[in-house]
Amino acid sequence: MVKSDIVWHQHTVTRESRESRLDQKGVVVWFTGLSGCGKSTIANELDRQLSELGRATMLLDGDNIRHGLCAPPERLAEEHSAEFADRFGLGFGETDREENIRRIGSLAALMASAGLITLTAFVSPYLRDRDRVRRIIEAGREGDFIEVFVDTPLEICEARDPKGLYKKARAGEIKNFTGISDPYEAPKSPEIHLDGGNGQTPAQQAAEVLEILKNRGIFAS
Repeated sequence: MVKSDIVWHQHTVTRESRESRLDQKGVVVWFTGLSGCGKSTIANELDRQLSELGRATMLLDGDNIRHGLCAPPERLAEEHSAEFADRFGLGFGETDREENIRRIGSLAALMASAGLITLTAFVSPYLRDRDRVRRIIEAGREGDFIEVFVDTPLEICEARDPKGLYKKARAGEIKNFTGISDPYEAPKSPEIHLDGGNGQTPAQQAAEVLEILKNRGIFAS
């Protein structure tokens, strides 16, 4: 099969009809920031607040995705051959992270096209990867990618260290750990910039994002 044999099929049920039925616009709200910055907690709280308003949502979380769609080789090896696991399993090096974010971006784009308010919480440390996801998602409709930078100082993230990952990274037990042995490239102009060190609660920060979504016409009050 060559590239010209792969065509896009238009479906009978349109995106517009799905969104009309749900009374909302499909969109991807992409939370990014250091490990421990609070992005997963805020995204989860936002999901709860949206659900209480009767909105149709889906939350994609970094750890959960690694259990299936973007599983590491050792997990795939439990069900597949070593060759399969080595080829399709994703580690945490730069190239594997690139593919991890590409897969998630493509999945999130499909969910948005179904009319879902899709929330994602991933470190996604590289600018080029997030820019590529933006292009994937906005190929469907401009403005559908809303980048939320949870800007929490490294010292606060490291003090929290809910999974003990920073401690392991400092001890050299984890390679390519963002913020310690690997860079985090902060967004230059995110749609939403949350100050993770200002003392606000996750509920307050989620409510701030919620209000912005309303103002952007994603859904009515």
